[in-house]
Amino acid sequence: MIQKERLWTKSYVLLILGNLFTFMSFQMLIPTLPPYIKSIGASGFEIGLMTALFSVGAIVIRPFIGFMLEYKARKMLVLIGALGLLFMTFLYPLTNIIFVLLAFRLVHGVAWGWSTTANGTASVDLIPTSRIGEGTGYYGLSITLGMIIAPSLGLVLFEKASFDILIYVSGFLGFIAVILLGIVRYQMPVSVANVKKEELKFSYSASLIEKSCLFPAFLTFLVAFGYGSIVSFIVIFGNERGIENIFIFYLVNAIFATVARPITGKLFDTKGPRGIVLVCSLLTVAGLWMLSLSHNSIHIAIAGALFGMGYGSILPTLQSWALFITPPRRRGIANGMSFSSIDLGIGLSGLVFGLLASFLEIATLFQISSFFVLMVFVLVLIKPKQGQLRNKNRVSEQRLSS
Repeated sequence: MIQKERLWTKSYVLLILGNLFTFMSFQMLIPTLPPYIKSIGASGFEIGLMTALFSVGAIVIRPFIGFMLEYKARKMLVLIGALGLLFMTFLYPLTNIIFVLLAFRLVHGVAWGWSTTANGTASVDLIPTSRIGEGTGYYGLSITLGMIIAPSLGLVLFEKASFDILIYVSGFLGFIAVILLGIVRYQMPVSVANVKKEELKFSYSASLIEKSCLFPAFLTFLVAFGYGSIVSFIVIFGNERGIENIFIFYLVNAIFATVARPITGKLFDTKGPRGIVLVCSLLTVAGLWMLSLSHNSIHIAIAGALFGMGYGSILPTLQSWALFITPPRRRGIANGMSFSSIDLGIGLSGLVFGLLASFLEIATLFQISSFFVLMVFVLVLIKPKQGQLRNKNRVSEQRLSS
């Protein structure tokens, strides 16, 4: 009997927890900054610009950090990102000048792009190649849970307490993230450790795009675009329908995502990504339609369960797919592409559906967004099979601690 390579090391667990607190700290601000700057006089255009500038900052920086991950040790890069996020969090209450807040958001996007790319690459370095689907899945669960739980927590603090209290809580979570990430004993592939900076030539386009994983990155963009409508409008939708306790959607979503993700992670390692993506895309579509038809808390809970099983697994699966087919030296760039696809999808979704919201009901927006996720199902279904991802045909690369 072949013994599995060890996955659950101390450093791997600490990195997952550190990343969870990073996402919790940051994602609390996603639904609360727009109403905050609106309350101090921002126009609708300026509110949309805040989302757009953040996405621009994150996407612009990722090729540079992806390039540095081709030759640099991981620890310093991870800590710079975490400290940058923590510093930017505490700047927002210092001014009511909209222009300055927009500048803060741009720089915050830069820190976010840096942190997510560095953390994601560091996680892959700690995962045995034979268990990359399972390992990336558990790491991805920290991302999914952060994106699901934190927005509702942020809204509760914003509505029941104050924006300053929200910032203090967000900063506290970010501080815990820095401590946890500082304890991790990082590793890096030998192929990266042996590379010298002088041997590499920086190309922005080459560091922005990894051609081998274009397909899963595009699918990630489509899924994130569909999810963006929920991030932007679920609270407004609940108010329109008179549905109390809209947080139930996030709660049930998190529970089912937590249960489903370990199962789909192991399936990835044995069966490959195709079947998982097909099933999860349909579950996500069903969740969006159920949400659009909801009129009470029970309907919301059912929508959350469907969405948790679908969306909660499809994004980590697509990231695992992208990393699996990317050479180890280029995984930093592949990670950057994956996260840029998420940020671009959610950012554009907010702008597009924000314009449509002036003419359509929120429920209709959820239904329209479901077709972007349905496109994922169709594209994967018609894509020719290129063989399953089998661990027995993969050889783990030696890694060095750093």
